[in-house]
Amino acid sequence: MRVKRTVNALKKRRKIMRLAKGYFGSKSRSYRIAREAVMKSLQYAYVGRKLRKRNMRALWITRINAAARLNGLSYSKFMYGLKVCGINLNRKVLAELAVSDAAAFSALAEKAKAAIA
Repeated sequence: MRVKRTVNALKKRRKIMRLAKGYFGSKSRSYRIAREAVMKSLQYAYVGRKLRKRNMRALWITRINAAARLNGLSYSKFMYGLKVCGINLNRKVLAELAVSDAAAFSALAEKAKAAIA
């Protein structure tokens, strides 16, 4: 006796069509085309999750650099100064300090300057 895949095949197609809802044209209506579009969008989403981490780090570094330059240091000298001092704050926290608490960031910059000199 052969296996009939009706229920499982329908579930699989329904899942793909649900994911393709809102796509333009036949990508949201035709299963074959929707499947390709969904597979591609899932690949983009996977890559995007990796890129977001890179972009955020770049943003943090840019913010730290801008704040450090306001305090008379370059980014690299500021980070080196913190390392010499033994201050282990990650870039996310430093960027948040640079944006929200300029006084605390200035204090860190002064410590970094003192450690380098």
